[in-house]
Amino acid sequence: MQLVILCGGLGTRLREETEFRPKPMVPIGGRPILWHIMKYYAHFGIKHFILALGYKGDIIKDYFLHYDLMNSNVTVALGKPGHYHVHDQHHDERDWTVTLVHTGDSARKGARLKRVERFVEGDQFMVTYGDGLSNVDLHALQKFHNSHGKMATVTGVNPIARFGKLEIEPDNRVSAFFEKPQGEGDLVNGGFFVFNRDFFKHLQDEENCDLEYGPLEALASQEELMVHRHHGFWACMDTLRDNDYLNGLWDRNEAPWRCW
Repeated sequence: MQLVILCGGLGTRLREETEFRPKPMVPIGGRPILWHIMKYYAHFGIKHFILALGYKGDIIKDYFLHYDLMNSNVTVALGKPGHYHVHDQHHDERDWTVTLVHTGDSARKGARLKRVERFVEGDQFMVTYGDGLSNVDLHALQKFHNSHGKMATVTGVNPIARFGKLEIEPDNRVSAFFEKPQGEGDLVNGGFFVFNRDFFKHLQDEENCDLEYGPLEALASQEELMVHRHHGFWACMDTLRDNDYLNGLWDRNEAPWRCW
């Protein structure tokens, strides 16, 4: 099973950070959120990653090209460019395979996914966004996908509300206040997809080909899209406040996605 991570967006709502780097490289606990996502999938045995790059994708390429060097003891032969010896690798990612694909600076998500098609090897593959963390059971997700025989599975989540909830009486009196309650009612798209390879037929190599608007809507109308319900932790790093929240969880050793 391979995982495609969509890493090409501009991240405009996190401009404080994304002016200088792509959103997947914004750090949580001193490591890019992208690293956290990959570590989570690797915990479930998924270690072949395809990164669909776009905005400032060269920063992500540079990160992985120098990953071994930056996490090892190294002897460098000065005056001989490219001559170095890695002594000890101080990381556990030695069995990862990372394919880095530039998919355009302004392409939408569907186009980015279509442009990595030739790197996807199997009949099924997973897809996720480069800014979301969860503790979804990926083994259960894949088992659910295999059980229903449809083309695609999306993980549905109940996000924590961004604002406090007010219960209002007819006389405008506040009868109850709930600070950041868990979302209620309808599930929302939390990413963490599983697709059959035939899904690529629903995508076009055109800049404006989106993922959610168009392809996934078409699958839903054809009854080929199923939802895996996840009632545990899920968070999207969309704003600086989200970044502070996720860093706080990590710093307090309360990060639900930390399973390695």
